[in-house]
Amino acid sequence: MVGSILGVLFISLVRRVMVEDPELPFPESVAAAEIHKAGQRGAQAAKYLFWNIGIGGVVYMLGRFGLFAADKDFHPVVGSLGHSQVRLGTAGSTNLVAAGGTSMFAAPSVSPAYLGVGYIIGLRLAALQFAGGVLAWGLMVPLLIFFLGPQLKQYLPSDTPDNWAAIAAAVWRFIVRPIAVGGMLVGAAYTLFKMRKSLTAGLGKAFADLRQTAAQRAQLSRTEQYMSSKVVFGLIALMFVLMCFLYIHITGLVWPAILAAVVMIFVGFFFATVSGNLVGFIGSSNNPISGLTLSTLLVAALLMVALGVSGNAGVAAVLGVATVVCVSSAVAGELLQDFKVGYILGGTPRKIQMAELIAVVVASLVMYFPLMLLHEANIKAGGVGFGDRQLSAPQAGLMATLAMGIVGGEMPWPLVVVGIFMGIGLIMMQVRSPMLVAVGMYLPFETTFAIFLGGVFRSLGDWVAQRRGFNQAQKARVENAGVLTASGLIAGEAILGLVWAGLQFAPAWARPQVFSNQSYVAGIAVMIALAVLMIRLPLSSAGDPNEPAPPVAMM
Repeated sequence: MVGSILGVLFISLVRRVMVEDPELPFPESVAAAEIHKAGQRGAQAAKYLFWNIGIGGVVYMLGRFGLFAADKDFHPVVGSLGHSQVRLGTAGSTNLVAAGGTSMFAAPSVSPAYLGVGYIIGLRLAALQFAGGVLAWGLMVPLLIFFLGPQLKQYLPSDTPDNWAAIAAAVWRFIVRPIAVGGMLVGAAYTLFKMRKSLTAGLGKAFADLRQTAAQRAQLSRTEQYMSSKVVFGLIALMFVLMCFLYIHITGLVWPAILAAVVMIFVGFFFATVSGNLVGFIGSSNNPISGLTLSTLLVAALLMVALGVSGNAGVAAVLGVATVVCVSSAVAGELLQDFKVGYILGGTPRKIQMAELIAVVVASLVMYFPLMLLHEANIKAGGVGFGDRQLSAPQAGLMATLAMGIVGGEMPWPLVVVGIFMGIGLIMMQVRSPMLVAVGMYLPFETTFAIFLGGVFRSLGDWVAQRRGFNQAQKARVENAGVLTASGLIAGEAILGLVWAGLQFAPAWARPQVFSNQSYVAGIAVMIALAVLMIRLPLSSAGDPNEPAPPVAMM
């Protein structure tokens, strides 16, 4: 609950400068706004939106019911195991290293939502994110498997099965992902550095509001009325005091607990802002909260080690800081998305803030019960609760492992440092967003691949519109129809995804599998059909070149 409230308060301090930043496309905010505006534009706009909600939902459910395979893994051979060698020396040298193995990479997910996100953010940003996936699965994983070969298994957790697919997945999870975390650390710092003027302006406005009188606030337009900065800073101070008492209770230590609370406040604001920036680029559904949380965990754990805190008390303090920052970053990204929707539609920021504060408190009180139900039900069925195969919670397990590893002196720092230097190299190469590249390394390859294809579909549609000689008014209509189409696909999969989640508690007959061995070829056919839909449908809405241009959906 404290993390949720802090997320609302942190992002409230920088809300104005971020929602008005033209460099942030806010794909899912635009989608949400278009869903709302479709009801005000008449039947034509509603047709593009609601028909595609149905299409997105139906495609998602067909995949879940086994009519086609939504995902497909490939296992290319990297060298020849038992024959491939690398000579470490000049010709004739006997310094030979055995090499070879089998790697893995995934085909793009057949996901209307991912394709829709890629369409909205466009090819440039989608390509940046996909580049990270290519670095991870096209360079790092095959390289490690080629050089280490069958000896790789001894460096992996003991519970990893003895097969190449699991080894490749473990290499990505335990070697490449920590490198991505290092890149995220640099990317987060670089993002804040680039935003320094906006952040300074935002905080400056927040502090200036402290001096506003009631009469001055009353003269503000409705869309500029937001919660008083005095209230925001006061609530942040209250949350800080509460977290001090909580950390003291968890750890049994006073000064380390207070220092942990201080770190929580500063790092929480740092990553809440980064989270909001990422949501502005790629949407909240792809916001790498776990990566930001891992970065927080590293900072908190190093602090505990520097203070000489070890054992369960140190681990508890680290996880306490990471948990609050994790929740605050997630809420901050979602709230900034709501602020953007309100900005597009002309909402009142203060009412949005108040509604969000009520919502996060209610959600915090309610969420305990379904989580406890899942935990207890798994134990009753013979499992161990969270951490069991049915409730694996891999990110939570990874964070616990890292916390114990750092406090216990077993953290793989070379991997994190490699990621840091990689991030510095990306900055020196003037990559527009090193954070997006690191995020692409961290997210599953099938996800970034599908988002990239959505960007390709958008680019193809723009190319066809240019070839046909559309004027600006026609291009604006095509763009609006395209955003509505993509928005419908995103919303359709999201809505039916909730329905499918509910079916997990129903008897098995409620979720039948039509084919036991689903075909990814059929999935490719579905993706081609979605591509045709996302390209041709917007182009068909170009209309007469003499008609006036409508408002453009993309802000």
